[in-house]
Amino acid sequence: MRLRRSDGSGRLREDHSMTQSQAPRSFSRINRLPPYVFNITAELKMAARRRGEDIIDMSMGNPDGATPAHIVDKLVETAKRPDTHGYSASKGIPRLRRAITKWYKTRYDVEFDPESEAIVTIGSKEGLAHLMLATLDRGDTVLVPNPSYPIHIWGAVIAGADIRSVRMTPGVDFFAELERAIRESYPKPKMMVLGFPSNPTAQCVELEFFERVVALAKLHNILVVHDLAYADITFDGYKAPSIMQVPGAREVAVEFFTMSKSYNMAGWRIGFMVGNKELVSALARIKSYHDYGSFTPVQVAAIAALEGDQSCVSDIVAQYQSRRDVLVKGLLEAGWPVEKPKASMYIWALIPEAYRHLGSLEFAKRLLAEAKVCVSPGIGFGEYGDEYVRFALIENEARIRQGLRGIKAMLRNPESAKAVAAIDAVE
Repeated sequence: MRLRRSDGSGRLREDHSMTQSQAPRSFSRINRLPPYVFNITAELKMAARRRGEDIIDMSMGNPDGATPAHIVDKLVETAKRPDTHGYSASKGIPRLRRAITKWYKTRYDVEFDPESEAIVTIGSKEGLAHLMLATLDRGDTVLVPNPSYPIHIWGAVIAGADIRSVRMTPGVDFFAELERAIRESYPKPKMMVLGFPSNPTAQCVELEFFERVVALAKLHNILVVHDLAYADITFDGYKAPSIMQVPGAREVAVEFFTMSKSYNMAGWRIGFMVGNKELVSALARIKSYHDYGSFTPVQVAAIAALEGDQSCVSDIVAQYQSRRDVLVKGLLEAGWPVEKPKASMYIWALIPEAYRHLGSLEFAKRLLAEAKVCVSPGIGFGEYGDEYVRFALIENEARIRQGLRGIKAMLRNPESAKAVAAIDAVE
C-alpha cells in the first residue's frame, strides 16, 4: 500500500495498487517442495468430523498411548527445579549422552565416546533435517529408498541436494538396486539414507544386509544415514539390527533413534544420533546456531526411559502386535490380501485390484467417504508407493474392528466398484 494525494483535496488517501517491491515473492527452497499429500486427507478427515461423522483415524504414525508413568514422574520432578529452566546444551546434556552410549553397549555391544560420537536431537526428524543441511551442498546426489519416510527425501531437497530414488517394492532386490543407482549416478552419490524397519513399508533386514551396505559405502566413499526409529517395535521373534554392529561402520555411518515410538514420547521431541565423529561434529555445529537443545527436564526424563525398567517397552510392543493381528485378520476376511509385518507400527497394504487404478490418493478419499476410515496414501512416500495405502496401528482394537466393518461393507458392495468403473468410463 502507498499513500498519495487525492485530486484537488490536498488530503492523503490509500493507494492499494501493487508496487514492484510488493510483487509475490519467490522462495526457492519452498518452491522445490510439492504440496503435502497428507494434508489433503487430513483436511477431508477434519471436515467429516465437523459434520459429525465418526472417523477411524489410522493415518499418521502418532502413538495414542500414554508415556510410561516413571518417565512422566521424572519430568515433573525435574521441572520443579528452577535450575533446569534455562537454555540447555545444543548437543545434549552429558548425562544423557552417557546414557545413550550405555544403551548401545547394553543392547548392541557397541561402544561410543559420549563426547564425540553421540548427540541428542529434538526428535529424529529435526536431527535428520539438520544433518543434511550441515553436510549436503547444491548438486550433491543422495540415494533414498522409494517409498520412504518423507523427511528422508525432502530433508535432502531442502538442503539443495538432488535425489536418486532407489526402488524398494516387493520382489525387487533392493541391494542390487542400490548398486545400480551408484553405477548410474553422476556425480557419484555423497550420501544414502536408509531406515529399517521401514516406514512406510515395514520391510525388515538382517545384519548381513548392513554388512554389505557398509562395504559398498566404503568402496564408493558414500556416507550412510540410518534411521532406527522402530528398533523396539518388532514381532514374532524378529530383532532389528543396528548398522553400528558392523565393524568399521562408524567410518562411514551414523544412526538415529527416537524416543517417540518405543516409549510413547512422540510429543516430547527427543532422540539421538551416534556414529561417525565428523558427522556428529557437523550436526553439533549447525545445531549450535539453530537451537539450544531440548528442554532439560525432557532430557532427564529420557535418561529415566533408557536406564529404567524396560517392561514398559514390552507392553507397548505387545499392544501393537495385538492391533496388527486384529487388523490383518479383518482385512483378509474382507477379501483384502495384506502381508503381516514383522516390525513397525504400520500395515502397508496393496490397494484391492478393483480400485488400484484410482491411485492411492483417490482410493484413500473413497475409503474415508465410504468406510469412514482415514489412511495415508502411498504416493506421499514416493511414486512407487502409489498402489498402496498405509494403516497406522494407532486406534484401539474396538475402533479397529469398527473400521473393519466399514471396510468390509465397502469392499463387499459391488455398487462401490461399479461406481468407480462408471466414473472411469465417463472420463
